[in-house]
Amino acid sequence: MSGFGKFFGKGKQSKGKTPSPQEAIQKLRETEEIMVKKQEFLEQKIQQELTTAKKHGTKNKKAALAALKRKKRYEQQLAQIDGTLSTIEFQREALENATTNTEVLKTMSDAAKAMKAAHQNMDINKVDDLMAEINEQQEIAQEISDAISKPVGFGDDVDEDELLAELEEMEQEELERDLLKVEDEPVPLPSIPKTKVPTVPAHKVEDEDEDMKELAAWAS
Repeated sequence: MSGFGKFFGKGKQSKGKTPSPQEAIQKLRETEEIMVKKQEFLEQKIQQELTTAKKHGTKNKKAALAALKRKKRYEQQLAQIDGTLSTIEFQREALENATTNTEVLKTMSDAAKAMKAAHQNMDINKVDDLMAEINEQQEIAQEISDAISKPVGFGDDVDEDELLAELEEMEQEELERDLLKVEDEPVPLPSIPKTKVPTVPAHKVEDEDEDMKELAAWAS
């Protein structure tokens, strides 16, 4: 059976059976392949008839016109196949999109069912009670940690003013001890310089004495 007979003839298909989307898409693709082959065949026939018409020309008008008529019929069939291919392509793409959408919806539906199954044993009131209990236990744990970290044997009733007065008294006593220590320590005398003091020559001293005598006599 030819390709067209396979798809458009009396195929042995059981009546009432609806093909699946995948089967329908596959049949559309096979039909497209056959139509494309028919398209290529018609294009070749059109080119052959055109060559024949040119070959005879006006020398053999009858043969040339017959070739052109056949060419015109082939062109009409080719135009019909082009339209059919466009329709088949559109239908195949629409079916493919519908199949994709169906799979997406099925996946989303399965996810919703799984989520519902996961939440079926959950009660929002129980969840709130659980969270409140968790917060309460955390507060208890914090109180226990604070109690454990608190120094043992050191009361909170100690007066800080008394401690501050005691500290100031200690500082005053320390200051007085430092002052007494400074008074008891001997004051160190300056050391004698090791360099020799220059001496004045004797004749120079005698000259200064004579000058002073003369000055005193003049003043009197």
